Amino acid sequence: MELNNLKPAKGSVRKNNKRVGRGEGSGKGGTATRGHKGAKSRSGYSKKIGFEGGQMPLQRRVPKFGFTNRNRVAYQGVNLDTLQRLVDEGKIKEEVTVETLVENRLANKRDLIKILGRGELKASLKITAHKFTATAKEAIEAAGGEATTL
Repeated sequence: MELNNLKPAKGSVRKNNKRVGRGEGSGKGGTATRGHKGAKSRSGYSKKIGFEGGQMPLQRRVPKFGFTNRNRVAYQGVNLDTLQRLVDEGKIKEEVTVETLVENRLANKRDLIKILGRGELKASLKITAHKFTATAKEAIEAAGGEATTL
């Protein structure tokens, strides 16, 4: 690197920088590209989120009904047939924990997991999860496995 090949870092210099509102002689003075009058021409203008120019905003037009429970606890469901498929593929042996399900991308590490009863389970598995449906628990115990709630 020498004095004759020095140049500023890429992106640090802007060539066509339009300097607005710096006098009539600049060609960008007067209204400074804001047009004449109205809220948008004034300083400090900011429109509300969802503002549609006075038209009734979409968020207010759409009907609202029902009840949304703020304290709802959401569980990530895993079915027995999915566990049986993992056994057939050799991805799980005899113990199924939350970590095992996360490794096999059936849940995320912060998810609460509920074992659901769809399909049939032939393998004898020791399953540890946050919740079980009654049919899932019966099927696991019928296959000679064990269902442990966290």
